[in-house]
Amino acid sequence: MNHLQGASRHCSSGLASDVTIRIGEMSFHLHKFPLLSRSGLLEKLIGELEQEDGSACVVQLGEVPGGAKSFELVAKFCYGIKIELTAMNVASLRCAAEYLQMTEEYGEGNLIKQTEAFLNVVFANWTDTIKALETCEEVLPHAEELRVVSRCINSLALKACADPKLFNWPVSGCNSNDAAEANQMWNGIGTATKPLPATDNWWYEDVSFLSLPLYKRLILAVEAGGMNPNTVAGSLVFYAKKYIPLMNRQSSFNDANHSKQGSSMSTPSEADQRALLEEIVELLPSHKGVTQTKFLIRLLRTAMVLQTSPSCRENLERRVGLQLDQATLDDLLIPNMGYSVETLYDIDCFQRILDHFMSMDQSSVATSPCIVEESQLVEGTDSLTSITMVANLVDAYLADVATDVNLKFPKFQCLAAAIPDYARPLADGLYRAIDIYLKAHPWLTDTEREQICRLMNCQKLSLEASTHAAQNERLPLRVIVQVLFFEQLRLRTSISGWFFVSDNLENPENPDGVLALPKSDGSYRAHGRGSGIEDMRQRVSELEKECDSMKQDFHKLVKSRRSWNIFCRKKSHYTNARSGTHAS
Repeated sequence: MNHLQGASRHCSSGLASDVTIRIGEMSFHLHKFPLLSRSGLLEKLIGELEQEDGSACVVQLGEVPGGAKSFELVAKFCYGIKIELTAMNVASLRCAAEYLQMTEEYGEGNLIKQTEAFLNVVFANWTDTIKALETCEEVLPHAEELRVVSRCINSLALKACADPKLFNWPVSGCNSNDAAEANQMWNGIGTATKPLPATDNWWYEDVSFLSLPLYKRLILAVEAGGMNPNTVAGSLVFYAKKYIPLMNRQSSFNDANHSKQGSSMSTPSEADQRALLEEIVELLPSHKGVTQTKFLIRLLRTAMVLQTSPSCRENLERRVGLQLDQATLDDLLIPNMGYSVETLYDIDCFQRILDHFMSMDQSSVATSPCIVEESQLVEGTDSLTSITMVANLVDAYLADVATDVNLKFPKFQCLAAAIPDYARPLADGLYRAIDIYLKAHPWLTDTEREQICRLMNCQKLSLEASTHAAQNERLPLRVIVQVLFFEQLRLRTSISGWFFVSDNLENPENPDGVLALPKSDGSYRAHGRGSGIEDMRQRVSELEKECDSMKQDFHKLVKSRRSWNIFCRKKSHYTNARSGTHAS
């Protein structure tokens, strides 16, 4: 067949053409007999259009799969010219052969049989299967009907789920620059493909070149094949980073491969990125901890920028909430999107994420561990550790956003109150957040100050925090008194403990008078009767001095506040008197 330039193809056999096949703007001037002997459809159409005077008939084949490019190979096959079947053309040729009814009825070894046999060869090779699946896009309806697409996907899923070391498949990346390296031997057969690295993510890059609909079907297939959810999630993360550039802008991290790909690929539109992100979220495995919390939060930030559907954002918030204990403060400081925003960070979003975590954790830690049985306490250790980590995270978050003057009191109160008291072994973090908030919001009323301080358990303040709180003029006087009371109670308890030690030293059941007393670093040292009593007296003396010092500080604070109140009253009285004199 002579390849002429233009929109026509002529057979170079020397005989005059007696049939013209038109496919779009392309015309093929051919002969009836070679076509009739191989194609049932052409036999039917030519028979219906054949002219009585013997002139050439014109057949329109506008719907042939693969268009003029595939039909040219089909015509060569009909003329007995050897054609080369490859992974890039076998899908379209298989569909074209089916469309033209090139069955064994019209000649032994017809095109349908040959393309089917070659497809089985293609399915045995990972790289060729990927290429064949990509070309199915051009003839998708026909390839679906002939199950070429599903067979490609099942073949890929089978290989991805299997252990490559076990089967020693000679698979490699589609775009490897090493494809031209010297042939290697595989089971005694030469192959130019490079052996597969023995890692779970070897197939990520290859399948990332598939379109979203095909990639989605492959992911569903590998999940059905029992692939580890962590591996599935890793592929989805790889695909998302490649095709959602806006997500990569949410983080300073940028893999070198993605940067290289981004420079050579056109940037998808925001509508395409939005559709892709929503699909990725639906495909992500629902198992807790499978997808990194950091990546989920990056997806959530991008979803806000792209304005995805509310259900998509709610799904992401729920996923982040379920593993909130694995998040970091920097990730959760999500900037507020839009123009009519009050606070710098999206506090409502964090509140919803926290609510998801608390609703999930409520079943396991609904009651305080202090009153459950020992066996239940051991079983709930993980939950207790989880909620304690979230409590520390919430306190740090509150301390960070507390400086925002637009942060309303009810929002701050709601966030702080969401964490139960037993989840905070120490109240220092919450005290720090409250102190920062009071400093940034000096206009709060006394009632609001009282309410915000009720969120804090003064008994759980460390010695350092108690000392700071006792001298903090931003706290209500009642809170300062409460802090001093519990600190004094703590000192009395310590003193009572030392007197209990003294009684043990005089106990006749302890004739040697040996007692293990605590060191400053928490370890214990043995003391005899004399040295134990002396140390005990010294420690009691120190505790009494600390208690007296705290009492003096408290009295000074109360006295200074009373003096300030008297000064304010005198000043007010003086001002009123002067105003009355001027009025007279």
